[in-house]
Amino acid sequence: MKDIMVVKLGGSVLQDSKALEKAASWVKDLLKGHGLVVVVSALKGMTDELLKTAKEVNPDIRPDMLDEILAMGERTSARLFTAALNRFGVDAVLVDPSTEYWPIITDEEHLDANPIYSETEKRCKEKLLPLIEAGKVPVVCGYIGVSTSGKITTLGRGGSDTTAILLGSCLNATEVVLIKDVEGIYSGDPDKVSKAEIIETLNVDEVRLLTEGGAKVIHSKALRYLSEGLKLRVSSMEGLGRSGTVIIGTLPKLEVSRHPAKVTMITILSKNSDGASMVKLVVEFVQKNNGEILNITTGEKSIIVYADLDTKLMDELHKEVVESGIGKAISFFEGLSAISISGRMLETSPGVIHKVVAPLAMYGINIYGLVTISSSIRIFVSAKDAERAASLIKENLEVELNETN
Repeated sequence: MKDIMVVKLGGSVLQDSKALEKAASWVKDLLKGHGLVVVVSALKGMTDELLKTAKEVNPDIRPDMLDEILAMGERTSARLFTAALNRFGVDAVLVDPSTEYWPIITDEEHLDANPIYSETEKRCKEKLLPLIEAGKVPVVCGYIGVSTSGKITTLGRGGSDTTAILLGSCLNATEVVLIKDVEGIYSGDPDKVSKAEIIETLNVDEVRLLTEGGAKVIHSKALRYLSEGLKLRVSSMEGLGRSGTVIIGTLPKLEVSRHPAKVTMITILSKNSDGASMVKLVVEFVQKNNGEILNITTGEKSIIVYADLDTKLMDELHKEVVESGIGKAISFFEGLSAISISGRMLETSPGVIHKVVAPLAMYGINIYGLVTISSSIRIFVSAKDAERAASLIKENLEVELNETN
């Protein structure tokens, strides 16, 4: 059996008949030496047009009906691209919810459905793998799923990327390539940053932070299906083989960990300006004294700093902040610990913050701070309660995640 590659073609490279022809020719050349699966997005602009029209026809359109309409973009694109590949002599097979080969089964959450991995993996091996082994090229509609009740669903923003990575994982592929109209992930938006450069390698957590911070690269939902050993590359048709960005690593399903630092919560009141104006001074002070900042929260007239910093330095900090006239007062609370919660399935568990704090409230464990960063959470509790708190959080989340996934 040849190594399997999953290639996803985005709408930006499928604009019209000429673009489809170019992509089909490129896929034919890529087929040499690989078992291949092609995932296609809707033609450029089609999904937005379908959504606009549907909302004009009925602003209160039911989510399940809207899913049916939006899915037409990918269903049309898959048929056109199958035809284009056939023209070039490639034995391409349409894989659409109406065919016997359809693999992706989801929950019932219309417009943002979550694939049921075990069922999807089973169907990939039963339906798609025989096609690949026979030398055929499955052309799969991206973005679409079929619910357990048989209804059309869509996977939410970036859904075609989710489809490609999910299929790559379920088929034990060696590589998933996301073909965009750019040659990789840039250090900044090239339309807004003059010297943006392509980054050769990023780990999956770095990509998640970038995407959830607004970078239009890969939606974080897609990254949760990246399995160990599966190579993920972002490139263009022209750039594949000589450039692109390789994404390494996987997101843990659930990780609850204690930070080793002894944390002090420092509150500083501003005298004449907003709290943010004191951030630079405090950061430089902590760094100068070999401390570590775990988080800073700014308010209208204050900042709260969670840091690994010797409390003997509070007198010196008072001199720099209060006696200098910048701040009005400082206070500190020592003996805290930080607990971090992260995992690729947290965002699909409704009310996850409640699930983190509820067991602590039940057992009378006070929380001295809570911060959400992307799909991770960090809480601060008394050091004497930290071990028990981490255990309670992990136990409660594992129960919830097992029930919902």
